[in-house]
Amino acid sequence: MKTIEIKAFVPSKDFELSKQFYQDLGFELASDSNGIAYFKSCNSGFLLQDFYEEKHAKNFMMHLLVDDIENFHSILKSSTIEQQYNIQISDILKQPWGMYDFCVVDPAGVLWRIAQNIC
Repeated sequence: MKTIEIKAFVPSKDFELSKQFYQDLGFELASDSNGIAYFKSCNSGFLLQDFYEEKHAKNFMMHLLVDDIENFHSILKSSTIEQQYNIQISDILKQPWGMYDFCVVDPAGVLWRIAQNIC
C-alpha cells in the first residue's frame, strides 16, 4: 500500500467562526463547499466540517508538528486570538515523549497539541 495523505474531519460548533479561527491561526482556506472546508499549511491539512456533537468535539484532539515552536507560540501570544475567540494558549512545556508542546482549544472544544521534536 502506498499512501498519499491522511486528513481528519474536525467538528465545528459555529462553522463560520471556526473557519475564521483557523485562518487566524495561520491555516490557508483552500476550499469551502457543502459544509466541508479544507485547510492547509505547507504539507499538512485537515477538513473542517459543519457538524457538532459536544461529546465528540470535546474528546477530539489534533497534533500539529512545527519546525519553530517558540516563534509560532510567540506570534499567537502577541496576537489578539485569545481575546477574540475566548480561548487560552498554554505555555510551552518539555514533554517526556521527546517533544516541546503547547495546547490550544478551538471554539468548538477541539484540543490542538502543537509540538516540535527535541533534537
